[in-house]
Amino acid sequence: MRAERVGDNDAIRRVNEAAFGRIDEAGIVDALRAAGALPISLVAELDGAIVGHLAMSPITIDGIDDGSLGLAPMAVLPSRQRRGVGGALVRAGLAICRARRIPLVVVLGHAAYYPRFGFVPAAPAGLRWIGGHDASFFATGALRRGVVRYRPEIGDG
Repeated sequence: MRAERVGDNDAIRRVNEAAFGRIDEAGIVDALRAAGALPISLVAELDGAIVGHLAMSPITIDGIDDGSLGLAPMAVLPSRQRRGVGGALVRAGLAICRARRIPLVVVLGHAAYYPRFGFVPAAPAGLRWIGGHDASFFATGALRRGVVRYRPEIGDG
């Protein structure tokens, strides 16, 4: 795992397009990068090639930016999925968050996947995503009540 570097853009775009089978997530990453809104952008390499990518960008809770982040998107080349690459990216991203004392990280994702990294359902604590999807919205860190909004480059619905 390493931080994204200048020159990684095309490889990161290819990973996101291949992982999701569309261009949307790659466009989100490009837009976040252009806006200077990727405080955490990690890549996984294998034999010198980028095979995975994780992005974390600022969120607001009830309109307040307290340094909390949203994990999205996380992508792994289809040929490398189910081999621990995504998990390694998530663990590395969360370790950076702990080191930087990021208060909260949220993710909209699979209920069978994210709890293994310490994410819990956010809704029971009163933390909700403005776009809904309570059953798929998870958080780790200092849980609190409020409504989460992602950056406009990601959107909320």
